[in-house]
Amino acid sequence: MRPLLHSSFFSGVGGFDLGFERAGIETVFLCEKKAFCRRVLNRHWPDVPTFEDVQDVDPNIIPDSEIWTAGFPCQDLSLARMGPRAGLRGSQSGLFHEFANLVRWRSPRIVVLENVHGLLTSHRGRDFAIVLKTLDELGYGVAWRVLNSQHFGVPQSRKRVYIVAVHRDGAGAGQILFEPECRSGDTASSGKNGKKSSSLFQTIVGDFVEGPLVKSRAHCIYAESARHTGTDWSRNYVWYPKGRVRRFTPVEVERVQGFPEGWTEAPVVGREDADSLRYHAVGNSVTPQVAEWLGQRIRMFFAGKAVQYLEAAE
Repeated sequence: MRPLLHSSFFSGVGGFDLGFERAGIETVFLCEKKAFCRRVLNRHWPDVPTFEDVQDVDPNIIPDSEIWTAGFPCQDLSLARMGPRAGLRGSQSGLFHEFANLVRWRSPRIVVLENVHGLLTSHRGRDFAIVLKTLDELGYGVAWRVLNSQHFGVPQSRKRVYIVAVHRDGAGAGQILFEPECRSGDTASSGKNGKKSSSLFQTIVGDFVEGPLVKSRAHCIYAESARHTGTDWSRNYVWYPKGRVRRFTPVEVERVQGFPEGWTEAPVVGREDADSLRYHAVGNSVTPQVAEWLGQRIRMFFAGKAVQYLEAAE
């Protein structure tokens, strides 16, 4: 059988695409607004057409592909945003509707959405209801689940909502997103006499003589600036026994997010700040290991459908 094909929207620096590639799924279409991120994508997938703006995509030029993914913008949904959240009415997160229009034209077999878990509470849940209702009206059976990157071998607590939708299949999304078997997890066991074990955020690892020292598990990596020295990195830092403290480097942020070292190295233009661009790109990305697990689940789903088809033919 040929590989499953994947079209990627709001691609960022390719978290979905790298994870799906590791799962044996081929990306044939990319769409990303930010110029720096497109340079990263072009470095890793030079032969895949990359489009800039989802609002300008002609649905007829999207290659035939079974799977579409969209990590649509979270800026108007995030709980980290100060003040009222615009939700799906915002100019950024509202681009979900543009993506939905493309789905309406082409009806891919499987759609996977990713966003911050603030999507669940935005406008008291009404925005999330709009997403579900839209997919339902387009003919999709839907399942959703909050997945944390720390349960996929990544040293970072990063909760994100993943929505899987399967066209004309009421049960398929749940088969992909939920395992019948139990996961062992990585929760620390309780101490003696019922005492709670120390948090992994409080467990320190590294060289206690010379440094560096870090928490064994990072807090969620956000899009941040290389110049800012305030709250955007105050929870994630590296320190040394003699008192020096610093933020993570771009390479360290890549590691914590599950990307290969140097993944976001790309040319800069003019007076662009390379470190800031890399911090922002990684903070906005999908954890590749979570995407790989989803890709494997999707492949298993299609393999099961193929077996059912062959058995019915016999």
